Amino acid sequence: MKKFINAVDTVLTESLDGFVAAHSDILVLGDEHKFVRRRALKPGKVALISGGGSGHEPLHGGLVGHGMLDAACPGQVFTSPTPDQMLAAAGAVDTGAGCLFIVKNYEGDVMNFDMAAEMSEGVLQVVTNDDVAVENSSYTTGRRGVAGTLVVEKIVGAAAEQGMALKELKALGERVNGATRSMGVALTSCTVPAAGKPTFEIGDGEMEFGVGIHGEPGRRRDALKSADAIAEEICAAITGDLSGRARGPALLFVNGFGGTPSMELYLMYNSARRIFETSGVSVARSLVGSYATSLDMAGCSITLTMLDDEMTTLWDAPVHTAALRWGM
Repeated sequence: MKKFINAVDTVLTESLDGFVAAHSDILVLGDEHKFVRRRALKPGKVALISGGGSGHEPLHGGLVGHGMLDAACPGQVFTSPTPDQMLAAAGAVDTGAGCLFIVKNYEGDVMNFDMAAEMSEGVLQVVTNDDVAVENSSYTTGRRGVAGTLVVEKIVGAAAEQGMALKELKALGERVNGATRSMGVALTSCTVPAAGKPTFEIGDGEMEFGVGIHGEPGRRRDALKSADAIAEEICAAITGDLSGRARGPALLFVNGFGGTPSMELYLMYNSARRIFETSGVSVARSLVGSYATSLDMAGCSITLTMLDDEMTTLWDAPVHTAALRWGM
């Protein structure tokens, strides 16, 4: 294992210290590294809180700021944050309008966010489950929440910034999640620092089709194919799952898993856009980059969100976070 670390036990805390120091104009680190929050809170706004295991950066801490999350709770690598982290975050950012938890559908995340919600008042939740690769996996009952979570956080975050109430934000989040589908493919494994070796073995000429963001098995292990062939199968799975809804304006988001260069991500975007538009989807908005990663895994996912006018306007709304910035 070759990584820039001092000690396995301090990787997360040292990384959080550096992250918040680099973005100290917009971020504050919570006590005991329990959460990262916005420096400037907005009184009377519903607070949005998310989180999950570390190793997916910039998800979620990199999405804290104006127009997105108010706080993010980082667990250890690929390990859910604990309920006390969410309680501490809620106490720090709730300015009186309540909190909305945005939770990826993994058993540990769902259980711990549920516990925190039960111990709080004025908290509702949205659970994301955009991955069409498998119905159940190593960490979930039901579909996994993956890169589409970013889309939910951006659109709901913009609405919260504009003053939308808690129940309406939950309904909006569920609507965005319902309009979003994702699927990924891995070319290599990832290496968790504490393990010191790849999570799974994969040959030079192989790919894991439908992989999860923790390296969970996907639909199958297959021979490596061309980018066009990979995109064709992913796009077909997405449009097939959306069925007749896969028509009209959409957001196309090609997400890197951490070890794939931008050149290849834009190549995959080019393939996916051509395929979707041939099938009747009109790509109205785009995002390309490594936002929901799996440490150093080489691979990518493709996310499609079918847009209506409200969702498009909220996607375009100003945002100022470590990872996403526009309109300000």
